[in-house]
Amino acid sequence: MIISTTETVPGAEVDEILGVVAGEAELGATVFRDIFASIRDFVGGRAGGYQQVLRDGRVMALDDMAEEAYQMGADAVIGVDIDYEAIGQNGSMLMVSVNGTAVRLRRAG
Repeated sequence: MIISTTETVPGAEVDEILGVVAGEAELGATVFRDIFASIRDFVGGRAGGYQQVLRDGRVMALDDMAEEAYQMGADAVIGVDIDYEAIGQNGSMLMVSVNGTAVRLRRAG
């Protein structure tokens, strides 16, 4: 499955638009990550625990979206948009949402 933030795929043309697909991932932030991130913010540096949560959430949401596109018979998802948002009481959870257009492709030329 090709997943692209662009509207085109090199060497291919959109043959058929199948519809909008989406994927979501909601992840809780643990107390320990919050504590260590606060320490990192104070002394400087990168918050590795949060970076990993962001990566994991993005992968889960993209996989969810790709599965929906696959079920529709798509070859690719184009125009993908990725959004991150803190949700829940005091922003205690992270939501990653992705959406794009499921398409069937044909070789250009």
